[in-house]
This record gives sequence, C-alpha cells and structure tokens, in this order.
Amino acid sequence: MTRPPSAATSTQERLREAADRIRLQAQAAAADNERARRLTPELVEALRESGLLRSGAPESLGAAQAAPAVSLECAETIARGDASTGWCVSIALTTSLLAAYLPPEAAAELLGDPHSIPAGVWAPRAKARPVDGGVSVSGRWSFGSGVSHADVFFGGCLLDDGRTDDNGGPTMRVVGIPTAQLRILDTWHTSGLRGTGSQDVVAEEVFVPAHRILSLSDSPLIDAPLYRFPVFGYFALAVAAAALGNARGAIDDLTDLAVNKVAIGSRRTLAQKSATQSAVARAEAALRAARTFFYAAVDDAWCTALDGAVTLEQRTALRLAATHAAHTSAEVVRTMYDLGGASALYDDSPLQRRFRDASAVTAHIQVSPATWETTGRILLGVPTDVDRL
Repeated sequence: MTRPPSAATSTQERLREAADRIRLQAQAAAADNERARRLTPELVEALRESGLLRSGAPESLGAAQAAPAVSLECAETIARGDASTGWCVSIALTTSLLAAYLPPEAAAELLGDPHSIPAGVWAPRAKARPVDGGVSVSGRWSFGSGVSHADVFFGGCLLDDGRTDDNGGPTMRVVGIPTAQLRILDTWHTSGLRGTGSQDVVAEEVFVPAHRILSLSDSPLIDAPLYRFPVFGYFALAVAAAALGNARGAIDDLTDLAVNKVAIGSRRTLAQKSATQSAVARAEAALRAARTFFYAAVDDAWCTALDGAVTLEQRTALRLAATHAAHTSAEVVRTMYDLGGASALYDDSPLQRRFRDASAVTAHIQVSPATWETTGRILLGVPTDVDRL
C-alpha cells in the first residue's frame, strides 16, 4: 500500500514547484528588473504567494520551516532564471530564520502575516540607545537587498549602554523594525545584481520594544533541527546558492547562443568548434563538482542537526563549500561570457548580465576571499575566532 506523503514532504514539493514556475517568470522579467533596479511588482507578488521568502520562519507562524537543502535548491533554481531574483529569495529566507530568536509575541508581530516579507542587514551599522521599554535606534545600513518590497527589516546595531560583551567588545544586537518606520535611500546604482534593489536604509530615533531585540550570539528560542543548523553558515550558503543558479543559467544562455552563432569568416557554429566544446565541458565538470560538494556539506550538517549540535568540522565545511561554489560559479560564468565573444558585449545580452552579477556575488563578505584564510586557519589548527562561522 502506498503511504500518503507527509505534510513536510508536500510543503517541500510545493516550494520546489513554485520555484520552477517562478524561474521562468524571473527569466522573462530580468531586463525589467535591471531597468527598475528592483524586482517587478508581478514577480514580488508571485514570490509573496509562494512562501519562499519566509521558508526559514517557524511553522508556528504558518511558514514552511523547510530543511536548508530545500530552500537553497529553490533559491538556486530561481537564480537560474535571474540572479537578482534568486538573490532576493536567498536574503529573505535566511533573514526569516531570525524569527526563531524572538519570543512568540515579537515573531508574530513581525512575521505572523503569511504574506510578510523580511529583509535585513546584520552588520552593526546603527546604534541602539536604551530607553524605557526598549531602545531608540539610529543609523544607516547599506546593501538592504529587497528592502523596497519588504514589510520587516532586521538591522544590526551596537548597543550603546556603556557595557561590553564577554570579549570586551561592544555589545551587538539585531532589531526588528517594520519598514514603514524606516527611510529608504535610492543608492543602488551598481554594475551587478541591479535588480535586487539593495538600497541604503536609515533609522532616525526609531523606538524598538525590548521583545523585538535579539542576539545572534544566543541560542534560538526554538529547539528544532533548522535552528540548530549554523545561521552564519546558512547565510553564506544562501549567497552561494544564487551564484550556482546564475552559473547554470550562463551555461544555458551560452548553449542557446552557440547553436546558432556563426562568426564572420567561418562556416561552423560556435557549438561546432572544438575550443567551445572543450571549454563548456570543463565548465560543466567544475560546476557539477562544486555543487556536489555544496549539497554534501549541507546534508552532512543537517543529519547532525536532526539530533544535536553541528560540529566545528562541519561548520568549516559549510563555509568552504559556500565560498568554493561562489568562486567556481564566477569562473564558469566568465568562461561562458568569453565564449560569447562580441555578442556578449551588448547590454541586452543575458551573458553580460550574468557576468556582472557573478562578480557582484563574490564581493559579498560571506563568500569573499577572506573566508579562505579563516577556514585555512581552522584546517591548520591555528587559533581562530569561530563564533560567527
């Protein structure tokens, strides 16, 4: 007798089906996203309805509370259509994890609406001054991906209370603020990931009640496998998932171009040239290898999180896999862009956009070259700060 699918399985399949459907919509809207420097309203609405943007939030809020591999695959799938859209999915879903660090009242206030969309910048770019009942927050955060369509913003702060943390440094907190209480500045004029609308966000003496303040150094208030999975590792993986999808999309775009393009003075299409065949094969092998390492590290850590705490070795592997995936993906995209030749130079070329987006991804601190140094120190047994690994 065939058993009916579990609720979790059904939810995961719905997320995957939605991601595949939205991939095509994102691909069609990519040029419009670039021109507007934000996702189109129709695309945002599709994402809002899908639940993908809050798939990391707890089930108690009506969210999927999906396993990392599921959410990451969905972000990757959508980035295959358009990297900016996949990036916005990655940032929102990882930000939704923070609901597990809040008491139920605060989580419900900020993400209780099943259509709510979170955005966030966890870097402590603002100051939180203690006042009666909470804090008053002022500051400016850069790189607020998706904030223009978000309902809630989670911003990192330095707590200005005259005290320090256990290591003698300033006390860091994250505050949850409805975006209606913030000012969004039109600063996102960039070469890559233009469609993400990663504008600057300003708070001017915004009151945040105490129950909407959290610390990423503390354990989540919900004890579940998803929230035992390393939150900073998850953040890096989400960035890399967008990179993997963008690279797969670049191979798609080059393939479409290669079967028809005939260079001046040649009788063979680009696809019929041995140099093209070799380069595409090498890129395909590199991308598949990076992706396999990526999901193997995720699965290994997830299996441990099902029963207990993820080990330092597994956390290190997550960061290695994320950084390796992001940089390998950028190399794959560069190869496809180069193979596109003069055709890829034009603004309306998908390969040009892929190339610019890939370069923007590798600039993110979570997958920057500095990560190699951090993970290398751990592998070599050199004393290293691993609090945010």
